[in-house]
Amino acid sequence: MAGTRAGGLRIGALAEAAGVGVETLRFYEREGLLPDPPRTGSGYRRYPPDAVRRVRFIRKGRALGFTLAEIRDLLELRVTAAEPCHEVAARARRRLAAVEARLRELNRVRDALEALSRACEANRETGECPILDALDDALDDTLDDTLEHLEAT
Repeated sequence: MAGTRAGGLRIGALAEAAGVGVETLRFYEREGLLPDPPRTGSGYRRYPPDAVRRVRFIRKGRALGFTLAEIRDLLELRVTAAEPCHEVAARARRRLAAVEARLRELNRVRDALEALSRACEANRETGECPILDALDDALDDTLDDTLEHLEAT
């Protein structure tokens, strides 16, 4: 593998192997997700080979919706392998609950946009556009009130 001379991977080689950008690796270091690697005499970072696995773990955790703090905790649980697995399962259930709440919110937004889009099909002038009215901060009605009114008409 390119960049694996004397003592580990250079940052570019790690980024390529893990499928992330160099700035992402630096960000992970700043956030404490990736330990600061040793440096060569000329200042180049040299990551151990297991850093690829760690970065992939972080990427997969992010893809599942875990926050950086949650991933940091999961990495710690991975290092202290004696912890019971039910703790990881509990964290996954909490993340699932958050995803389900977000899905409910997204469904509410979708329904609102569908209702507003249907109301706009009347070819009104923009001064009477229900979408613009719903977004207008100066209006006292909330989006829910606007939707109830549209559904009643």
